[in-house]
Amino acid sequence: MKNKRIAIVTGAARGIGKAISERLASDDCFICVVDIDQQHGNKLTHDLGEDRSIYINCDIQSEGQVKDLFGKVISDYKQIDILVNNAGIIKDNLINKMTLDEFEDVVNINLKGTWLMCREAAKNMKGQKFGRIINISSRAWLGNAGQSNYSASKAGIIGLTRVLALELGKYNIFVNAIAPGLIDTPLTQSLSQEVREKLILAQPTKTIGKPEDVANVVSFLASEKTQFITGQTIYVDGGKSIGANF
Repeated sequence: MKNKRIAIVTGAARGIGKAISERLASDDCFICVVDIDQQHGNKLTHDLGEDRSIYINCDIQSEGQVKDLFGKVISDYKQIDILVNNAGIIKDNLINKMTLDEFEDVVNINLKGTWLMCREAAKNMKGQKFGRIINISSRAWLGNAGQSNYSASKAGIIGLTRVLALELGKYNIFVNAIAPGLIDTPLTQSLSQEVREKLILAQPTKTIGKPEDVANVVSFLASEKTQFITGQTIYVDGGKSIGANF
C-alpha cells in the first residue's frame, strides 16, 4: 500500500468502470471498487488482487451510504487521491411517456449521486491539498431524443464539474469531465444488430469506441503530471460531438 495512490471508482464492476479500474490499477493505484453489483464487484477485486483493490457496496444516491464509504476509506487508507464518478443508469422514454419515477431515478443516481460523492471527496482532498476528480458525463448532454432525464443529468454533471474546478483549484484539486459517445459496453451489445450498425455508421469514424478509450483519458487526467488542466470536458466519441453528419 505504501506510496500507492488511493482511487475510488463508482460503477466499477462492469463496462467502462471496469476498464477504468483496471487501467488505474496498472498505473499503480489502489482501487476502491464501488458498485451495487456485488457479484461482479467481488470478481473484479479478485482479478485485480486483494493487495491492489477492495470492493465496497454503496448506493451513491444515499447520503448516509456515501458518508460511510468515505469514512471507511479514510479510516483504512488515510487518504483519497482520485475519485472517478462513473456510476449511472439509463431509463429512456419520450417526454410525453416518461414517468416521474423514470426521471427521478436517473437524476438521483447520475447527478445527485455524483454530487454527493464530489462533496465528500472535496472535504477530504482539501485537507490533503491534492486531488483529482473525474466525472463521467456523456455526449448525450448535447441532447438525444428520448433522453430528457439522462441528457439533463449528464449536462448537470458538466455544470457541476465547472463549478468545482473554480471552487477547488486553489487546493490543488483538479476537476474534469469526460463525455463518452458510442462505446462497446454490455448496454450497446444488447442492441439489435440493425440499431447497432446504424449508430456506428452515424459516427464520423464509422467505428465504435472501447471502454479502454475512456480509461486512457481517465489515466491522463488522474496523473500527477497533469498539473494545469481543470474544468474541462473531453469528448471520447469518434468526433460525433462536432455535429458532422457523414
